[in-house]
Amino acid sequence: MDGLNALQEPTTQMVGADSTARANVNVALVKYWGKRDPALNLPATGSISPLTLDGLGVEAAVDFGAGEADRVVIDGVDAAGEEAKRVVRFLDLVRAAARRREAKVVMRSTVPRGIGLASSAAAFAALALAASRAAGLALDPSGLSALARRGSGSAARSIFGGFVEWHRGERADGVDSFAEPLAPVDHWDLRTIVAITSTAPKAVSSRDGMLRTAASPFYPAWVAGAEADLAEARAAIRARDLEALGLVAEHSALKMHAAALAARPPLVYWRAATVECMHRVWALRTDGVAAFFTIDAGPQVKVLCAPEDAARVAAVLESVPGVERILECGPGRGAEVIA
Repeated sequence: MDGLNALQEPTTQMVGADSTARANVNVALVKYWGKRDPALNLPATGSISPLTLDGLGVEAAVDFGAGEADRVVIDGVDAAGEEAKRVVRFLDLVRAAARRREAKVVMRSTVPRGIGLASSAAAFAALALAASRAAGLALDPSGLSALARRGSGSAARSIFGGFVEWHRGERADGVDSFAEPLAPVDHWDLRTIVAITSTAPKAVSSRDGMLRTAASPFYPAWVAGAEADLAEARAAIRARDLEALGLVAEHSALKMHAAALAARPPLVYWRAATVECMHRVWALRTDGVAAFFTIDAGPQVKVLCAPEDAARVAAVLESVPGVERILECGPGRGAEVIA
């Protein structure tokens, strides 16, 4: 069942009580990189995610009125600094609509934070669902996606399972910038093999990286090419054409990183193992294996392939010097209330 249906299902959870929700990370094959409005997290281009990743997610529990001040606990530790402030700012958006008091937020993650695995997408999708329900807001899926976007742009897509498009939108207030499903989870069974090449925190966050890239001489071309990439990806998803989808995914990722490389100062997220993984994927294709990579703002390589090729792709990537860990992920569900 796709994430849209999961959100519409009746549950025993009462809106307005404390609430716990779960969401998975998602991998964009047509990338989101750059904002037309940083304050509202409005993207410069649309983006498409072919699937959320099962097993890589975040649970968020929200209880309004649980104390005299906001408290944010992440993976068993009280959050502080910018990490805590970011969550509190998001809670303020919910409180502005529902007039709720201070909150206790407890988040648990099965994905490392800040290393380029889209942990913030899962975190703010889960938080959007849990906080809105705990505050008594019964949002429709597009409204929930727009709310999640305010915490992390990519979180707009993690509200849903299956194949998802996040619309750039045209309005200055961002009302028309939300994600919606293109096809359900069972439309196409694919695998994503994740090669983790470093677990060190990124030196430059995605948010700061986008701001720096906006001054790159290649950035206008990046924005101008997005609509053609989106159209190509939509057609490939409808046709279940892995080669077409994989090639546009690689093209989108390399264009994004090319724009970042040309910024001043240059923005280089890759490690040596990242580059070697790319070469190994190209070698697999020469040998007849339909495997295609994408790389987000970080050094990790995600490879899209058919289920029957997953073991071979994983073995090839695992042999790359510098690869610390391999994850094999199937399609994941959308955000859902679990308590």
